[in-house]
Amino acid sequence: MYIYFEEGQQVTEEILNTMEAAAKYCLKLEGIDEERTEISVTFVEAEEIRELNRDYRDNDKVTDVLSFPQFDDLNDIPDFGEICLGDVVICKDRAEEQAEEFGHSFEREIIYLFTHSILHLLGYDHMEEDEKKEMRAREEEVMTHLGIGR
Repeated sequence: MYIYFEEGQQVTEEILNTMEAAAKYCLKLEGIDEERTEISVTFVEAEEIRELNRDYRDNDKVTDVLSFPQFDDLNDIPDFGEICLGDVVICKDRAEEQAEEFGHSFEREIIYLFTHSILHLLGYDHMEEDEKKEMRAREEEVMTHLGIGR
């Protein structure tokens, strides 16, 4: 498992270790080889994520996280070589706002948003109510596994 960060955007070792643990657990649950998997993470300000959301999702508003999966179907993952799972873009401004709103740390919010995004990269969605329940249950499972559940 390797997590790439945009140049100059490194996180603390503790956050990095927790992000890696979250990603590895998600991959394990889906039967994907963590040793071959890479994920890109970029932290952006509100205006940049608004532009990305507008350009790629036709939704002209600030959001907390965007996911850009490499694979539409996990069955398309090659049997050998590196697996570039996709890109995660997290809005630091929204993460700070939401951490305060929900009464937990900025670090916990970053881990939650990262986990949420990894699940999107793995094909989970929350457009329909049944999909939303499945995704939320998986998020809770991962966060509880990390020892930072609700």
